Amino acid sequence: MTETVLIVGASGIVGSAAAAVMGEAGWRVLGLARNPPAQDGVVPVAADLQDPDSLKQALAPHRPTRVVLSTWMRRPTEAEMIRVNGAMVKNLLDALQPAGSVRHVALVTGLKHYLGPFEAYGKGAVPQTPFREEQGRLPVENFYYAQEDEVFAAAKRDGFSWSVHRPHTIIGKAVGNAMNMGTTLAVYATLCRETGRPFRFPGSAMQWNGLTDMTDARLLARQLLWASTAPQAENQDFNVVNGDVFRWSWMWGRIAAWFGIEPAPFDGNVQPLEQQMAGDAPLWAEIARKHGLAEPDLDRLASPWHTDADLGRPIEVVTDMSKSRRLGFLDYQPTDDAFFDLFGRLRADRLIP
Repeated sequence: MTETVLIVGASGIVGSAAAAVMGEAGWRVLGLARNPPAQDGVVPVAADLQDPDSLKQALAPHRPTRVVLSTWMRRPTEAEMIRVNGAMVKNLLDALQPAGSVRHVALVTGLKHYLGPFEAYGKGAVPQTPFREEQGRLPVENFYYAQEDEVFAAAKRDGFSWSVHRPHTIIGKAVGNAMNMGTTLAVYATLCRETGRPFRFPGSAMQWNGLTDMTDARLLARQLLWASTAPQAENQDFNVVNGDVFRWSWMWGRIAAWFGIEPAPFDGNVQPLEQQMAGDAPLWAEIARKHGLAEPDLDRLASPWHTDADLGRPIEVVTDMSKSRRLGFLDYQPTDDAFFDLFGRLRADRLIP
């Protein structure tokens, strides 16, 4: 029987990678969004996760066997994030219940499971690194926990298996994504090259000197595929990172070299990208016009606030992958190559010159 996967957030960094990997595996791919864009190999399903009636109507013709939840909605406070994002998961799984076709649901969250929400990011008591799944939840409100609880409740009610996937900062291609370090750094490096501005590391001394890791969206997609079909992965939570560790003091020079610029010396001071790139929208529009780029809107490419949140952390963040490796997921992706692959795709698609 051909598997049919419903990907919620199919046009985002994670969802588009999952759609490609699962499509290549021979699965039929449904992509749910309020206004789903045209994607090769993806059947669009137009519905609003906050509107139960629209979900029921849109999903009635379909019988997905697998579900990937890879979207969320940002709100000003964590309490509001919990209310909105928990309800979206519940509405979706309630709408899928009548068909009785779902056999597995994979939920993508992230390392804020261990670090805490944006309001308390990396503050207070943080579990020992490297983060391991057995460390469990922090005693704070977190919308990831609300999403998990809705999946667990529906799985118990409807009899499907589940998996939870916790990537670190994701490297992947998507336009209009709220959390996109790779493209943000590509745009920043381009601005520095075009204007002669110094290519300054924006983050903390801890991030510059300490060890860290990241997650390629394609590797995450392969873990999603594996966990959706491997019996030993049923009803498990998994960290997911590339498998290497690095220091930004090394990676910053690698990125600079790809763009043909010199990295500025790091003086130990945090210089957030939100400040460095403030007012750059007209400049980017001019660069786009000059080079014939496909996206002149800086805000649709760069998310400085999110890159600042990651690179400004005053704590070391590294992640243990032993659990899924013990169970058979052995994929590996060098992080510098993940950046270079992304930059090459951005250039090929005329998103950077």
